[in-house]
Amino acid sequence: MTENNNILQKLDGLEARYEEVTTLITDPAVIADRKRFVKLTKEYKDLGDIMNARKRYIDCLNGIKEAKDILANESDPEMKEMAREELSLNEQLQPKLEEEIKIALIPKDPEDSKNVQMEIRAGTGGDEACLFAGDLFLMYKRYCESKGWQLSVTDFNEGAVGGYKEIDFAVSGSDVYGTLKYESGVHRVQRVPVTESNGRMQTSAATVAVLPEADKFEVNINEGEIKWDTFRSSGAGGQNVNKVESGVRLRYMWKNPNTGETEEILIECTETRDQPKNKERALSRLYTFIYDKEHQKYVDDIASRRKSLVSSGDRSAKIRTYNFPQGRVTDHRIGFTTHDLQGFLGGDIQPMIDALMVAENAERMKENEL
Repeated sequence: MTENNNILQKLDGLEARYEEVTTLITDPAVIADRKRFVKLTKEYKDLGDIMNARKRYIDCLNGIKEAKDILANESDPEMKEMAREELSLNEQLQPKLEEEIKIALIPKDPEDSKNVQMEIRAGTGGDEACLFAGDLFLMYKRYCESKGWQLSVTDFNEGAVGGYKEIDFAVSGSDVYGTLKYESGVHRVQRVPVTESNGRMQTSAATVAVLPEADKFEVNINEGEIKWDTFRSSGAGGQNVNKVESGVRLRYMWKNPNTGETEEILIECTETRDQPKNKERALSRLYTFIYDKEHQKYVDDIASRRKSLVSSGDRSAKIRTYNFPQGRVTDHRIGFTTHDLQGFLGGDIQPMIDALMVAENAERMKENEL
């Protein structure tokens, strides 16, 4: 009972905060402060989930107590049999609910609810690496479609025989970064390339980066210092090619507050035929890029406290291998393997992500033991 009381005490303490936040998000002064309002509405949702878990847990404990009372005091065989069934169900449910609550009580990463900018870059392997980068993009595209998320390509550079030398795209939806952050790193493929006439297997690689999208109030940028160029787009411009300068390019000199070094950031966007929209999206990518750079120290600090690379953000780490001869995909951080390689590349990556989430939650529970 001590652990039960421990859990309930923590939940009771959060109930008061939930009621406070419920009142605050209806306060006109809070609504007018966008940064505070966004933060409080996210906290309201997270606390609401915990309060629902609290109710289910209390109902479960009450069900166990009532069933035991019936078994101790009731003489009717039918009533006792019903009580035994109820007791068995609730005793099986109790540890599951306790685990759910322990995970829910782990402090949330404020990045997890954000949309993302993703980048896929072909690495070693020449044309085959470009083809593999294309396979990865289609995999994520199909996965996002299955989640009901919106994916939009912001820029790309095609390979000579297909696929991409590099492709950038944005994904928006519910808890996108918290789900896709596990994909950052080096992905390797082992297969016989279609470009290989002698049938020899080759190992190629592509790098995936997942960046949480930044809002303007999170990053300080002097937009007056941004240098803009326009050019004729050969991408999404379609019929506009060589007619309208819809593509945009920005250059910005940025000083890294962590290192003191200054570097020029160059971003291009050819996503739409509308130059103002391309300019807006290029600016959004600039904010996201700088936010990611400035918060790398925070990410590195998290990684240093954990054994695995689940959330390290280390994009040079080899995280996964796609082995075509054996028809398997293996994530090297947790040793998880699936033998449905074609289904995985078809977008069925949720089981892998679920396993990575479980591994990270286990690490975080050690840091935040009840």
